Amino acid sequence: MTHPIRVLLVDDHDVVRRGLAALLAGAVGFTVVGDAADGAEAVSLAAEHTPDVILMDLSMPGMDGVEATKRIVADHADARVVVLTSFSDRERILDALDAGAVGYLLKDVEPDELFRGVQAAARGESPLAPKAASALLSARAESRPSAELTAREREVLGLLAEGLANKHIARRLGIAEKTVKAHLTSVFQRIGVTDRTQAALWARRHGS
Repeated sequence: MTHPIRVLLVDDHDVVRRGLAALLAGAVGFTVVGDAADGAEAVSLAAEHTPDVILMDLSMPGMDGVEATKRIVADHADARVVVLTSFSDRERILDALDAGAVGYLLKDVEPDELFRGVQAAARGESPLAPKAASALLSARAESRPSAELTAREREVLGLLAEGLANKHIARRLGIAEKTVKAHLTSVFQRIGVTDRTQAALWARRHGS
């Protein structure tokens, strides 16, 4: 039996942290290892507990979620930070993704979607709330929409946008994992992005 996904909750509202903790405690496969009321506390608890997934609010007094994400990812390169925020924070969501967050979910998310998002992040994938994706992307400057991708590159990019990890993309397409990595390196250069999350957002925006 696999161990429960260890989650750190970060939000300056006590009622939100309590609600999330109760929600996760009532579901199979999760355990809350700590909760933080601000970014500085989040950085400290992330170092202490090395959680599998960190659910990060953005608007907090003192150190905000963007700076906390940046520091946590700098100290722990494999940290999986998922922004959990309101729809109106789209500009700050972009900042958080640039700081190293792997994805975002909205605070009005359904419980099952929250569970799936945490599970996806723990698997190394990028949970992105689909109903906010178009509005979020409108805040980012267009990234080479005319980029010419090969048919195979578009297949790989499309599967990445679905949240699949490299090994699953390789299995789906019947190619080697190192070939997937080579395709993604080429794709990133062609569309002008630097990581998987940005590539997934680009793909959703441009229908790849």
